[in-house]
Order: sequence, then C-alpha cells, then structure tokens
Amino acid sequence: MIHPDTELRFISNEIGYGVVATKFIPAGTITWVLDELDREFTPLELQRMAPIYQNILDTYTFRNNKGNYILCWDNGRYVNHSFNSNCLTTAYDFEIAIRDIQPGEQLTDDYGYLNIPMPFRAADEGTRRKVVYPDDLLKYYKVWDNKIKKVFGNITQLQQPLRSILDEGLWGRIEDIIGGKEELESILANFYNGNHMEHSK
Repeated sequence: MIHPDTELRFISNEIGYGVVATKFIPAGTITWVLDELDREFTPLELQRMAPIYQNILDTYTFRNNKGNYILCWDNGRYVNHSFNSNCLTTAYDFEIAIRDIQPGEQLTDDYGYLNIPMPFRAADEGTRRKVVYPDDLLKYYKVWDNKIKKVFGNITQLQQPLRSILDEGLWGRIEDIIGGKEELESILANFYNGNHMEHSK
C-alpha cells in the first residue's frame, strides 16, 4: 500500500504517469508496505497466463528474492525509476523516504534493486549510471544500506500512516534495530539470484 498523501499524475509523454506527494513527507517516513491485497505470482503461473496478462505483469511487477512477481494493487505500481531515488526499499517488505519529499514531487525508486530481468536504459538524469542492470543490487547495496541507516532512526519519531499495516512483530523489530538490540538487515536480502541463470539459457 502506497502512502495516503500521494496521488497519480501524468508526468510526461516519455515517462507516462507517476506517484506524486500531495503533502510534505519527511525523511524516514514509510512510503510503501507490502500488504494483503498485493498479489504474488510464480514464474510458472506467469508462463501459463495469456499474453495480455503476461504483458501487464511484465510492466507492473517487481521480483522478490524468491524470483516471484509482485503486483501492487494500488498506485504503488506506478512509482517510477530514478538513479537518485527519494525512496528505498528495505529487507522488511516496506520502503522509506531517504530524504524529505516536497508536495508535488514524485516518489521514486531505484529499479536496480527490483530484480529486473533485463537491463534497460533509463531517462538521463545527469548521473554516472545510465543503464539499470539486473545485478545492480550486488554493486550498490552498501551505498543504499548507508542511505537507509541515516534515516531509519526517524521511523518511530514520525507519524506513520501505514503503521497499522505492519504487524506488531515487525514494529518491535524496528524498535530493536533503532535501539541497537538488533542489526539492520541489508537491502541485499532482496536480491534474487536466479536472474542470470534464467537469461543465460
């Protein structure tokens, strides 16, 4: 489920639609949580579907560390890529804002951690990276971990509209991590290792 202070807006002909903040979202806010309405499909289920459904899943899903396809039921599926994204996923099935997001600003993810099956050239943002690769998570996880660590402590200090979707056990773990009782798990936990094998066949 995407943060409630967002809406779908047309961004440009090149990009299409995106998810835009309608209110200020401070760094450390949980911006998306995997919820009970999100659907998970195995590669076998995908293969057995008619092409019309396969195309939808190719466009709107990301892959988890089991290699299954996750389809967000709400506007979460329209969050666009940025090499300098303002949101990052965690090892805990939720994403957080890694810097303040202003009203009217797009919420963005780096597709480099979404286990994409094939490389793609993204819109040029003036960054050194121009292409998103299936194994970007292996290359950049330390950079992303550090960005998450910087704001993770804010989670319990802020209003979290999506708090009710997190189970109490996970909220307890978040408190333990912030309190130093548990180590923050690396974003690398999301990496799906089968990408290369599938595409080298």
